[in-house]
Amino acid sequence: MNVLAWGPPAAGLAITAAVAAGVLLTTFAIAVRRGLHRLVDIAWGIAFSAVAVVSYLLSAGEGDDARRLLVAVATIVWGLRLSAHIAHRSRGHGEDPRYAELLGKARGRRTWYALRTVYLLQAALVWLISLPVQTASYSTEPLGWIDAAGLTVWAVGIGFEMVGDHQLARFKTDPANRGRIMDRGLWAWTRHPNYFGDSLVWWGLFLLACTSWQAALISVVSPVVMTLLLTVGSGKRLLERHMAHRPGYDDYAARTSGFLPLPPRRGRAHAKPRK
Repeated sequence: MNVLAWGPPAAGLAITAAVAAGVLLTTFAIAVRRGLHRLVDIAWGIAFSAVAVVSYLLSAGEGDDARRLLVAVATIVWGLRLSAHIAHRSRGHGEDPRYAELLGKARGRRTWYALRTVYLLQAALVWLISLPVQTASYSTEPLGWIDAAGLTVWAVGIGFEMVGDHQLARFKTDPANRGRIMDRGLWAWTRHPNYFGDSLVWWGLFLLACTSWQAALISVVSPVVMTLLLTVGSGKRLLERHMAHRPGYDDYAARTSGFLPLPPRRGRAHAKPRK
């Protein structure tokens, strides 16, 4: 493993922070104009993609070209696919209940409360979670077996996301499934295949950044923070709170793993409503 030279990447950190903030602040302006803060979910993947593009450009002549390209493409593919999926899924819908609930707690002006607690926070998270992308771009280490492992983990993760999203979308298009709990395919093994896939993507990108002990030490914050966000932060916890009132959800939760894919446990009965 090479020792990462911190001069060039450190200089780029301020620029990528400005890029992340720029994407989220632009989204904030559009969301306020339209009165629809769920647009921030679409901007999430776009902001990561923008950071990846800028990191790739800034690291030209500094890092290994194959690694720079691989990390950038992997991040952009994940980010733009996620944004496109969320945009398609939310088309024609009103405000997300999560943001309606959050902004309902605002004291004073909801607009500035949203700016502080949603947009600026997400800009900071994009910058923090993208640290593996930024550090890997400046590494001069040629690709090796750890990178092959990282790419494999990334591929499994994005595969989980894509398959899980496709299965759920197809399930919802059938009118006979209205009000039922989705418990088929990957959703029979984990209640959140898309969130599990998300976490794997960032563990894979972390492995691509493990070219020195310094880079590994700094980059590990990324998959840890992303996994915590998905499991105990604004992901799984809030979604399950929203789903808890659905008929049949308690039975589904009792027999299905909450995050890691595991064989379904034997439920109390299979004559239950499905999602």
